Amino acid sequence: MELRHLRYFVAVAEEQNITRAAARLYVSQPPLSRQIRDLESELGVRLFDRSARAVRLTEAGKIFLSEARCTLERADEAVYAIKAFALGGRGRVRIGYAASPTVELLPRILRSFRQTHPQIGVDLQELSHRGMARGLQERTLDAALIVSISPQEFSGFAIEELGSYPVRVAFNKKHRFARMREVPLADLADEPIVTLNRKENPEARAGLLKILAPATNSPNIVEEYDDVMSRIAAVDAGRGVTLDFQSLSAIAGQRLLFRPLKPAPPPLPIAIAYRPNGISKAIAAFVAAARAVKTRQCPEPALRA
Repeated sequence: MELRHLRYFVAVAEEQNITRAAARLYVSQPPLSRQIRDLESELGVRLFDRSARAVRLTEAGKIFLSEARCTLERADEAVYAIKAFALGGRGRVRIGYAASPTVELLPRILRSFRQTHPQIGVDLQELSHRGMARGLQERTLDAALIVSISPQEFSGFAIEELGSYPVRVAFNKKHRFARMREVPLADLADEPIVTLNRKENPEARAGLLKILAPATNSPNIVEEYDDVMSRIAAVDAGRGVTLDFQSLSAIAGQRLLFRPLKPAPPPLPIAIAYRPNGISKAIAAFVAAARAVKTRQCPEPALRA
């Protein structure tokens, strides 16, 4: 069995059609079909159920698909690592991040990393909390900047806290909170709240419940969104208020107003998560750059009238 057998198998499994898989692989159909039959013969199991129009994975095929993908990913990583070594440390790191918590921190990390390792590129992916966990588990990410409220999502990974940021309530300019310099926590008990999708961002829900617990056990959550810009638009339209890091103001600009809460909840931690073993020099360098720009807390933004 060779890696090409695995690549052929994965292509056929994903396309569910020999003709489409052959076109994707730039090979002709008969040799591809023969390679798949040879693979099945070597394994001693049938990987596909075949019909005139499509091929479907058998139960054995589904198991083998997961293992084949992992093997190919590991092989690609090995090639990536040795090429980076041969080029004297050149390469790329793949970083996941959430927009509002890292809008102030991430640029400083990138500047520090570029100063120390200008030859290494950085691929950035804005993802949900669980999207980053999946990326690390599936090795499509090398590290992720996370809100470290529910670290169980990142069990098995190294997590280093980089700093903490205070939480603010954000609302549109016509909201009654605009007259206040601080918003009493009790005033949020009945307010409609806009937040992130709980399935993909469980830490957002965990943080919200923790902050509002002294005032209510059942906050009035009216809408959930998958991304920051949708949430800003909903709050700007008067659909509700939202709780977030004060750094969200850098994204929202003049559209929203931000106020501290009274009493002020503890700042929430931002951390970097990565695989603790077998990391490349490039990833280790990025983690070191993150450590170098640790921040205790953002400066207080000016309150806009």
